[in-house]
Amino acid sequence: MRGALLVCGTASDAGKSLVVAGLCRWLRRRGVRVAPFKAQNMSLNSAVTPDGREIGRAQAMQAAAAGVVPEAAMNPVLVKPSGERRSQVLLRGRPHAEARSYLRPDPVLREATLGALADLRSRFDVVVCEGAGSPAEINLREADLANLGLARAADLPVVVVGDIDRGGVLAAFYGSLALLEPDDQALIAGFVVNKFRGDPAILAPGLDRLRALTGRPVLGVLPFLEGRMVDLEDSLALEAAAPEDAAGADSLDVAIVRLRWMSNFTDVDALAAEPGVRVRFTRSAADVERADLVVVPGTKATVEDLERLRADGLSEALVRRARAGAPLLGICGGYQLLGERIVDEVESGRGEVPGLSVLPVRTEMATEKLLRHVAGTVPLAGAAATGYEIRHGRVSRHGGEALIGADEGCVVGAVLGTSWHGLLEGDAVRRGLLRWVAERRGRDWEPGTVPYAEVRERQLDRLGDLVEQHADLDAIAALVEGGSPAGLPTLTGALT
Repeated sequence: MRGALLVCGTASDAGKSLVVAGLCRWLRRRGVRVAPFKAQNMSLNSAVTPDGREIGRAQAMQAAAAGVVPEAAMNPVLVKPSGERRSQVLLRGRPHAEARSYLRPDPVLREATLGALADLRSRFDVVVCEGAGSPAEINLREADLANLGLARAADLPVVVVGDIDRGGVLAAFYGSLALLEPDDQALIAGFVVNKFRGDPAILAPGLDRLRALTGRPVLGVLPFLEGRMVDLEDSLALEAAAPEDAAGADSLDVAIVRLRWMSNFTDVDALAAEPGVRVRFTRSAADVERADLVVVPGTKATVEDLERLRADGLSEALVRRARAGAPLLGICGGYQLLGERIVDEVESGRGEVPGLSVLPVRTEMATEKLLRHVAGTVPLAGAAATGYEIRHGRVSRHGGEALIGADEGCVVGAVLGTSWHGLLEGDAVRRGLLRWVAERRGRDWEPGTVPYAEVRERQLDRLGDLVEQHADLDAIAALVEGGSPAGLPTLTGALT
């Protein structure tokens, strides 16, 4: 099999990322060399490739599903919002610009996008592409790099995924198609219903009517997957993924402070994979004070999120927790705001800003971003550790003890801080930290035995099973190899 396919969605969090991962895992099982691709990703969750480039976390997860090494070509343009009207644009995994207008075509980004896709197609049998947002965002069509602009330029057949759990999926399919220009409509080959629960017989007449109206088939009805999925890219998914209750009086309650510009919140996925650990995102001061462990995650706008914490009263709750000796962990930006001061002329331009002063560290934002993999030892957990860094902040410690090795991170009492992402994915480190929390909180907690890497692989296999069992893979394979069928009807009333 050789070719490519673009998976778009009716909206953010419709299931594009998971469908692409499932298709990559299915193709890998068939012995096809497959690679994921997302031309332009807007996300605050990212990963560092082995050669020190930054790409969307979802593309790293999809590369794992495909069984290949993640690389910058899989996500040539990454946009990281850093404020209400500011974004950092990364090109081929490196910072490119601090702001862009997405209403004007950018020849530099277009060339990088099409060049990356052509490169992958020259080295892999199949490339499964993921769109961004919705292909029917007609206000952005002229500058579009990720949806129909990409499909038209690279002659890609398109499948549109819709989330039926949120309701209105048939209208979303029809409306998305009807809003497109005729030449764009010609590339839309079919639909996939995602997150279905209920009786398929009740849905069937609607699908038949959709095909009659659009001339396009529904290529799969994927059932709702229960349980928390790892590597969620969109924060919208956090609202849909309610925490699983951990049974027993000795379970551990972990509260993650939900920051406005929260980044790499996937750091806590491994905590949620442990039995007897309940992980939830919150902006409640009461949750912050009563949880067994509170995590302040990374943020792309450290100073602005610190200001929001102060405005909401959460800063006082965090300080009270630290003074009470209750476990508190700050990661990257979360670590920085727990310190004494932040000097920022790079992200916010606020200059020197006081932190929460619960850790004896100071941060200065540098223009150059650190992107690297790291390794060391965590004495508190008695274990070797690995992770990666994605940061502008340069943190200096002048008190407490190092959390990792001789000089990384900080420990003062029950307050911990580190610049490392991915630290908790290490089984020994994670379980050592949770044992330490359990001892301090008087819990008789016991860790699980399944490695987190195996948890992730099982979930990727679930996605492969999902598409194998519930999608028309013969029809999808025909699209990959032959493109969109000729003669697909254009909806009347569409844009001309």
